[in-house]
Amino acid sequence: MAENFFGLTDTGKIRDNNEDTFIAHPITGNYLLACVIDGVGGYHGGDIAAAIAREEITQKLSKIQGDIIPLMIDAFKQASGKIYQKRQKDKDHNKMACVATLVIADVNNNQFYYAHVGDTRLYLLRDGSLVKISKDHSFVGFLEDSGRLTETAAMKHPKRNEINKALGFSNQIDDDDSYIETGQSPFLPGDMLLLCSDGLTDMVEKEEITGLITQNNTLEQKATALINAANNNGGSDNITVVLVHNNKERQTPTVTIPVGSQKKSNVIDKDVPSALGRTVAAEPPLVVPAKKSNGFTALLGIFCLAFLGSSIWLYLQWQKAIPSETQKVTTKKPPRKEEEQLLQDAFDNATGDTLILSDTVFKSPVLITDTLHIHNDSLFVKVKGNLIIQRDTTYHGPALAISPHAKITVLDSLQFNDFPVAIYLNNTALFLKNVRFVNCAVPVNNAYQFGGKVNVTASLPILNTSIESSAINRKIGNGAR
Repeated sequence: MAENFFGLTDTGKIRDNNEDTFIAHPITGNYLLACVIDGVGGYHGGDIAAAIAREEITQKLSKIQGDIIPLMIDAFKQASGKIYQKRQKDKDHNKMACVATLVIADVNNNQFYYAHVGDTRLYLLRDGSLVKISKDHSFVGFLEDSGRLTETAAMKHPKRNEINKALGFSNQIDDDDSYIETGQSPFLPGDMLLLCSDGLTDMVEKEEITGLITQNNTLEQKATALINAANNNGGSDNITVVLVHNNKERQTPTVTIPVGSQKKSNVIDKDVPSALGRTVAAEPPLVVPAKKSNGFTALLGIFCLAFLGSSIWLYLQWQKAIPSETQKVTTKKPPRKEEEQLLQDAFDNATGDTLILSDTVFKSPVLITDTLHIHNDSLFVKVKGNLIIQRDTTYHGPALAISPHAKITVLDSLQFNDFPVAIYLNNTALFLKNVRFVNCAVPVNNAYQFGGKVNVTASLPILNTSIESSAINRKIGNGAR
């Protein structure tokens, strides 16, 4: 198992202490436990808070029994409680807390589960595309995720280190079910997970990160390259990365030519060995004597020609009797509305893995007269503002259909109104952020397809939903992070 996970942490070039820590090891039940923890509080105990969280999470998740996500939530709550108790007892450390991203990977069953609080991050690399899974619990993170800030602008924002959620800051984690962000997703052969602290993402842009972890190197070399890149760009914070790889071989189906379509040779080489190791002797060609024609056959041919001619004549007479304007009937779907076609064109022409839509271009609501389609392998659809997709009264199909060939789709800040089925997908991964379904009979229909007449062993994910308050009412940390 040691070949498919690796963790590394570094103090960086500016700090003289490391408040980051990580977990990366297998646990009972053929699972992998991975976690990145970033202490908050500077010299006032950030490293202590991170160490407490690491100990509590490791102890709580030493073995897996029962549902995984509730166990992860309990581990976070237990760690938060211990840190909070320490703060109350030690006035020198009354500002300490930590942020963390936790993953349990079930490589055998191609699944991963995550829990997240703060601004450490979780990314999924699939087929060369890097997709951010976790949400930054910070004001700047909200601006970036909603498309109001570019990644480069967010990295340089003066308030990028002000977070609104952390472990140990208060008892809110025990009362607010949405405090901990959780989720579950397929973890396919060839996929890789990257967990990291903001010491990496504040210094290294996503494109450079993608380039480094897609190199044909070991996980240790990839992690070292990420640390070096952050230090080369300034290394202003502690840097921690954990990589988890599903290193199982991808299943490549072998194509066999059907027997009926294989070409048969008319000549057998006498020197070609047979399946039994003997030489196959060439056989003389089979000569079939031609049958002699007789008078009955000729009479039958004349009768068939006469019947065919009369049939053609009758058909031509029937065609003449049909009015000319009804001879060519074509059925065309009515053209899409202008903004609806513009939205479909945006999906079709999206380059890369991120598509940003603005409500200044797509006026609300966009009336839908036919199904919108997403065919991209990986696509993150962000909306600047609020984009409402409204069913036209004459249309009764789904609003959006995601191709079964797509690997992962993320939708952020869309609203679907009055659809019988809002989103239709087929065995694909879908993540929703700030998506609303208003008067939709079936918000999401995931049609799982299995082969016929085979035994199926599968784990279909349970949807975990959360509603986050839009109010930013708490700030933790300062320039000392």
